[in-house]
Amino acid sequence: MGTRSLLSLVPACLLLVSSLVASSPLLGVSPQDELYFAVAGAVIACKDGSRTFSKDRLNDGYCDCPDGTDEPGTPACPQSKFYCRNVGDSSHFLFSSRVNDHICDCCDGSDEYDTGLNCPNTCLKDQNVSENRIVNHDAEAMKINNGSRQERKYRVDLEDLVQKKA
Repeated sequence: MGTRSLLSLVPACLLLVSSLVASSPLLGVSPQDELYFAVAGAVIACKDGSRTFSKDRLNDGYCDCPDGTDEPGTPACPQSKFYCRNVGDSSHFLFSSRVNDHICDCCDGSDEYDTGLNCPNTCLKDQNVSENRIVNHDAEAMKINNGSRQERKYRVDLEDLVQKKA
């Protein structure tokens, strides 16, 4: 197999991997809830105890549980929340209505898995921006503190001078 043949396989492999990741039944599930779904057998109970559903109905786009337990990764249930892992940045939850809405809400783009939208992963970039803000904020605080020290020194010197004149 030549280099050209191997290079032509790369896009196909990437497409296959991305489709497997996008169709993961645990998409949108927080680490705290992964175990809940992973240890469940073929039938999973809604967290509110109202119903049960088969594992193949997890993230199938139809709201089986009134509390949204079965749809953490789709916008099917208005009560459910989508978990953005955002590796390299801080993770957070989104309202399910923001999943597949053609707006990249998660910095890793995981909330737009079914739209065809190519959300760039900006998690590390966002983290660097946050770190730069912290560093800049600390530098500004140091300048202010240094300025305050100089101000106090001038004030003390001025008070000493006033007392000497009196």
